[in-house]
Amino acid sequence: MHDFTGAEAALGRVADVEKAARARSGWYARYLWVFAAGQLILVPIAVLWHGFVPALVFVIVNAALVTGLSLYAARQRVVRRGFGAKHGLIVGTWGAVFALAASLGNTVFVNSPAFAAAATTACALPLAMGAWLEMWRSS
Repeated sequence: MHDFTGAEAALGRVADVEKAARARSGWYARYLWVFAAGQLILVPIAVLWHGFVPALVFVIVNAALVTGLSLYAARQRVVRRGFGAKHGLIVGTWGAVFALAASLGNTVFVNSPAFAAAATTACALPLAMGAWLEMWRSS
């Protein structure tokens, strides 16, 4: 006969860690929802400002903020497997869309409220999708 008590205990500890990771991952969904909501203010400012230099300064400051928040997020005690890659994909996608929106908003679509609305939606979308998926996975 085999003694499975040690293996059962190890599997129980693994299940407890996974349960804790799921329960504590709600912080990341909230982080993404807030960041997505912030696009309602940040993007119109970035694309409706006059001139390339103010927009560039705004992008650099915003990128620094995102980097700081990303480093904070990566240092959370409990994160799920694959968190770094998922976070990098979400923020990287947002960054590419935001950079394109800021560039086009200051060169091609200068002072266009319609473009600002479309760009705001486009920039918020990767963040909102990430938040929704995180909420779905943590339930």
